[in-house]
Amino acid sequence: MYKSLILHQAKQDIREAALWYNAKQKGLGKRFVREVREKVLFIQKNPKACNVKYDNVRTAVLNIFPYMIHYVVDDKNKTVIISAVLHTSRNPEIWERRSKGQE
Repeated sequence: MYKSLILHQAKQDIREAALWYNAKQKGLGKRFVREVREKVLFIQKNPKACNVKYDNVRTAVLNIFPYMIHYVVDDKNKTVIISAVLHTSRNPEIWERRSKGQE
């Protein structure tokens, strides 16, 4: 199983989404975080199961919430590096700016 490294921006994405969902319904943010954790565990066990979407960035879609986890696989260090957890309606170029240090 691969290790996971969730970058600061991705952690912030998760926090913001959880707060938004909690504002809509108590406990919904916790369900969102739980689903993200479950998907990260799936990615750790199956790092190449998801398609490459941009360059070498793969995306995994959550099952219930309309979010995608953007990550790259570092085979040498057996690590998946999660750079973003974004709503599917957001501009996919956000992760590109992040990867270039522009956001």
